[in-house]
Amino acid sequence: LNTPILEELVKLRAEKAGLLGYPTHSDFILDARMAKTKDTVKTFLTDMVGKMKEPLSAEFEGFLEIKERECKENGEECCGSVQPWDIYHYMQITEKEKYSVDTELLKQYFPMDIVTKGLLEIYQLIFNLRFEKIENAPVWHPDVQLFSVFDKTTSAFLGQFYMDLHPRDGKYGHAAVFGLQPGCVKSDGERQPAVCALVCNFTAPTADKPSLLYHSEVETYFHEFGHAMHQICSQTEHTYFSGTRVERDFVEAPSQMLENWCWEKDSLKMMSGHYKDGTAIPCDLLEKLVSSKLANVATTTCRQLVFGLFDQDIHTRENADTAQCFSNAHSLVMGNPAPQGTNFAAQFGHMAGGYDAQYYGYMWSEVYSEDMFQTVFKETGVLSPEGGMKYRTCILQPGGSVDAFDMLKNMLGRDPNSDAFFKAKGFA
Repeated sequence: LNTPILEELVKLRAEKAGLLGYPTHSDFILDARMAKTKDTVKTFLTDMVGKMKEPLSAEFEGFLEIKERECKENGEECCGSVQPWDIYHYMQITEKEKYSVDTELLKQYFPMDIVTKGLLEIYQLIFNLRFEKIENAPVWHPDVQLFSVFDKTTSAFLGQFYMDLHPRDGKYGHAAVFGLQPGCVKSDGERQPAVCALVCNFTAPTADKPSLLYHSEVETYFHEFGHAMHQICSQTEHTYFSGTRVERDFVEAPSQMLENWCWEKDSLKMMSGHYKDGTAIPCDLLEKLVSSKLANVATTTCRQLVFGLFDQDIHTRENADTAQCFSNAHSLVMGNPAPQGTNFAAQFGHMAGGYDAQYYGYMWSEVYSEDMFQTVFKETGVLSPEGGMKYRTCILQPGGSVDAFDMLKNMLGRDPNSDAFFKAKGFA
């Protein structure tokens, strides 16, 4: 049912692009993105595919060893290769055997109050900010808190953010930051401060136990709070460019970069402690957590490249056989075609959900977020105000008033590249 719908969408999008004077739908979409052209995206993706060949091959060799072991244990003959339907099974076994982290034990070291205290301290430290909680603020629910943000050096008032962290009936069900008032310069010359709301759905505390976060939730918390700081630290003249109103293929990069603090020992120690006695995460558990970031990273990266290439392929055509296009992309990246008689594209909701010709943006923003982190913070230190102020000035402050590519160049002192990404993933 979905396949003909998607293929009709491809046809209609191509027709619309033609009416607007663009050669393809991809050209139409990318005209207002950081990448600018489909050739830039194609070069980016194919370059990534080429660099991922060796890491993916090494990871598949590990999967094949497990498969051969399983076949021997079960008295079966091994076919000698890893098939598409094998991949997730062997990814799970690899993660369990090599990177096993007891997530239930680990969450005991991430009580909400300690995580929040550490998160606020880290952001204030690295971005040279001061947060003040507004007592008895008018809010929409007793759980909601309101904070004012000031520059620590000048005491200049920058804006405010609400924190609404726990679920309740009728509330938005995911995690996001909502802009309530954009920052700008008003007609009288006075600055209108930015106001935003951080909305999450972390488990609420009970009578005998505080709210405890999984590490993935800590990462989400850090990521979304990064969007809040983007809103508030932006100092643009016009609302059109305020905060996160940057090119769509760059909007996640600033917060993706900040996720790194959830994998660094110094910052993890600042926002963790056992909920009963405040003791630190045991060293062996901390080591396992940090190393688990690399679990199956080649396979997951290549999976994203398959999706990105498929998306660009169908949106640079007037008509597309989506099953064949997906199988072609799978063959190019993973080394084998998609299973015959299947069409993953029929369940690829992003293609009908606003990511058409833009799926590459996931990998694009991750690559450039790593370039920022590895180049600036790995040199100055993850808790360095020097690196933080450089980031705040070059990336957050301009909002969307400067082209994202130029913002990156200003911060890095050179053109951005993928070297840091491969180093961070252990491929360099």
